[in-house]
Amino acid sequence: MEIKLGIVGACGRGLDFKKIGDALDGVSVHAVCDSDRQKLVELEEEFANCLRFVDYQEMLDCAGLDAVIIATPMPYHLAQTIAALAADLHVMCEVPACVSVAECKELVAACKKSKGSFMLAENYSYTRSNRIISELVRLGAFGAPYYAEGEYLHEIKDYATLTPWRRKWQLGIDGITYGTHSLGPILQWMPGDRVTRVCCEGTGPRHKDQKGEFFCQSSSVMLCKTANDALIKIRVDLLSDRPHACFNYQLQGTDGAYESSRGGPNEIDKVWLREFGAALDWSDLSTFVDDEKLAERYLPVEWQAHAELAYSASHGGGDYFEVLDFLQAIRGDKPPLVGIHEAMDITLPGLISQQSIAQGGAWLPVPDSRDW
Repeated sequence: MEIKLGIVGACGRGLDFKKIGDALDGVSVHAVCDSDRQKLVELEEEFANCLRFVDYQEMLDCAGLDAVIIATPMPYHLAQTIAALAADLHVMCEVPACVSVAECKELVAACKKSKGSFMLAENYSYTRSNRIISELVRLGAFGAPYYAEGEYLHEIKDYATLTPWRRKWQLGIDGITYGTHSLGPILQWMPGDRVTRVCCEGTGPRHKDQKGEFFCQSSSVMLCKTANDALIKIRVDLLSDRPHACFNYQLQGTDGAYESSRGGPNEIDKVWLREFGAALDWSDLSTFVDDEKLAERYLPVEWQAHAELAYSASHGGGDYFEVLDFLQAIRGDKPPLVGIHEAMDITLPGLISQQSIAQGGAWLPVPDSRDW
């Protein structure tokens, strides 16, 4: 069956998803929606074979869709997701899922009522190196993972003017407001585990906007304790003047360790695994996995089959594989990597961190959406 797909936010982030949809079999990007009518006109050639809307509800009511990708700013995610779920459509929504705990409860309730499914578009969970580490964990090469770090270091002060919604939602609220790219892959490496409590502290505000008003605290760190007694450290910094380095991870297990490249000179993704020798020496993850004897075992099958197409998409191929995963979930081939409760597992800790930093770094419990 061909899946008729709609994309809202089509003239911005949604353009990436439009190109991926056009490259995949069994899906038609049937309709696009954007509130900017002029941009829809300017991109007429790109959207030549699509129904075009400026009103989102009209697209849901009139386009005859099976599924929707929501590629709009953070504060619109909940309302647009609930509207699609109310129409029993399948939804893939950009991160984060919601901007408050109360919104998270609304979303979970809407998912329970709908015949449609929900998936969070956490693209960093699908990158090549992160999927390799997931496979190594699945095969037991790390033993029991018990410590991890994730960092998202991406200076975006100019975005406060270019995309004004970011001034409040990403650059105006203290705490880990944009932590899913860091926490998402890590929880994939700790299967069956979830964050049960967090604390958060920051550096204080150090930068001002064009009006002379302070942004949020420049760099924030969240510590997470999990149900299985693992410890996770998440740092998010969208304001400090420094080289771009938003793809940073570490994992420590009883039988292995991993540190991703930080993007500097001679940096590599490096891994040590006990099963490949007792010596405590790093190996280049790429060379290690691409060894002829090991590639078939550790390089995920989907990456072997779709690497060329994936790399033509953005975010290191993650965008391609999350759309592919969404379509497979709609067809019932497999559950999505980040369904509704997994989405809550990586969204709620950051929301609770906002409360913690306001309370001087207090440890606070993280609710489990499965109990709602």
